[in-house]
Amino acid sequence: MKLKSVVMDKPAVQRSIARITHEIIEKNSGLEDLVLLGIRRRGLTLAAMLQANMLKFEGISVPLGSIDISLYRDDLTELTPLPSAGESDIPCDLTGRKIVLVDDVIFTGRTARAAIEAVFHHGRPKSIQLAVLIDRGHRELPIRPDYVGKNIPTSHSEIVSVMVEEYDRQEGVFLFQMD
Repeated sequence: MKLKSVVMDKPAVQRSIARITHEIIEKNSGLEDLVLLGIRRRGLTLAAMLQANMLKFEGISVPLGSIDISLYRDDLTELTPLPSAGESDIPCDLTGRKIVLVDDVIFTGRTARAAIEAVFHHGRPKSIQLAVLIDRGHRELPIRPDYVGKNIPTSHSEIVSVMVEEYDRQEGVFLFQMD
């Protein structure tokens, strides 16, 4: 793979997360009954950034959890013959709550669909919203995020990589060209 461009540096990621935080607060008329669920792995890191901003901007600590979608994917048999469930960390009863699913990149929509199915396994929320840092297009399912940091038109031969300090020791969004 060859680095094609740096789409967002660390300050740009932080600005996008701050803007998404304000959009979530505005759309939900505050933070009452809101729960943030990060889709493992990088979605959880981004959800924690949103949670920190909500505390900073509104003085409210919103429940934060993670959701593992391994058993809800529609391509399980293509990935491995014996899928195993990862751990979800659900911070409270989701029934009647407004859930914001957080992921790093939305591509085909299949991860978001699996996450929605996983949420319903844990309760019946009032609503489910989707926040992503990057929307790269190429949807295969009729799923559209409610909050987007940046839209990046891509080709199928490109890879969008969101890097976060926790896993990658750097923060940013990078576009790679497959060889």
